Amino acid sequence: MNTVINTTDAPAPIGPYSQAVIANGFLFLSGQVAINPETGDLTQSSIKEETHQVMRNIKAVLLEASYEFEDVVKTTIFLSDMGLFAEVNEVYGSYFDKNFPARETVAVKGLPKGVNVEISMTAYKA
Repeated sequence: MNTVINTTDAPAPIGPYSQAVIANGFLFLSGQVAINPETGDLTQSSIKEETHQVMRNIKAVLLEASYEFEDVVKTTIFLSDMGLFAEVNEVYGSYFDKNFPARETVAVKGLPKGVNVEISMTAYKA
């Protein structure tokens, strides 16, 4: 049985999907962008702040599902420009203490709402 996860502490989905779904101990988090859930506005003052907002949104979904960053096993980072990699990587890395998850980072032609970064994750708890 799957459990749908939604929280008002992260942006509401902008399409026909859930923020996350739990299935057999795995938590599949949909891609998050830098929408401030309190205002609905994009956070794009800098790529670092944009990435922090994405990670805060992810943290809110993880917490709603009773998971933590240490439970994350796989991450996908989508960038509008690979030139942003170093700054995004620095912020992303600050949310993990050890045992970093598997990950790929890809540059794409465009992202929803014209953002520079979108991150999705998979977490697991036995």
